Amino acid sequence: MGIFGRSNDETASAAGATTVSPDLAALTGDYVIDPAHSTIGFTARHAMVTNVKGSFKDFDGTLHLDGSDPSRSTATIDAKMDSIDTGSADRDGHLKSADFFKTEEFPTMTFRSTAAEALGGDDYRITGDLTILGTTRPLTIDLEFNGAAKDPFGNERVGFEGKAEILRSEWGLTWNAALETGGVLVSDKIKLVFDISAIKQA
Repeated sequence: MGIFGRSNDETASAAGATTVSPDLAALTGDYVIDPAHSTIGFTARHAMVTNVKGSFKDFDGTLHLDGSDPSRSTATIDAKMDSIDTGSADRDGHLKSADFFKTEEFPTMTFRSTAAEALGGDDYRITGDLTILGTTRPLTIDLEFNGAAKDPFGNERVGFEGKAEILRSEWGLTWNAALETGGVLVSDKIKLVFDISAIKQA
């Protein structure tokens, strides 16, 4: 059952209200993303033949989960662009340069949610504003709720996996190089992945 789902024996009243199961209602609250157990990553097509994967190592974020009304749930993420890591120091340096992220001028990428909805089962969708290079455009992330648990240290955790796709050119990331065989060095389409573990706050 999803975090915003309903149990089989829940019924709507004449006024259309619903009853939320106690377990789901207990998850309602404010959470802080645990970066040590979370990943914000991306995949780009390189030279038209392979995928290069990377992630941001320095980020923080918050969630507010509403177990009775998913539309009232929110999320924020702030990622330090200088923490980009693709497994190649030379490539990372290029990505931080004026050709791409201009990290000295634009040190942070941000996401601020504007809407959330339950799609059924464990699936959800959150829409918000993604800001890169000072440009803000809408981003929709499809999420799967992975569950909730109390860890050995007493922390109440929830987990989500998310995915989205963007065209980097829409945020001003237009650098490229043509290939002799046709096509370009770096794809415009970028796949984003989110693997989030968040801890409930008192």
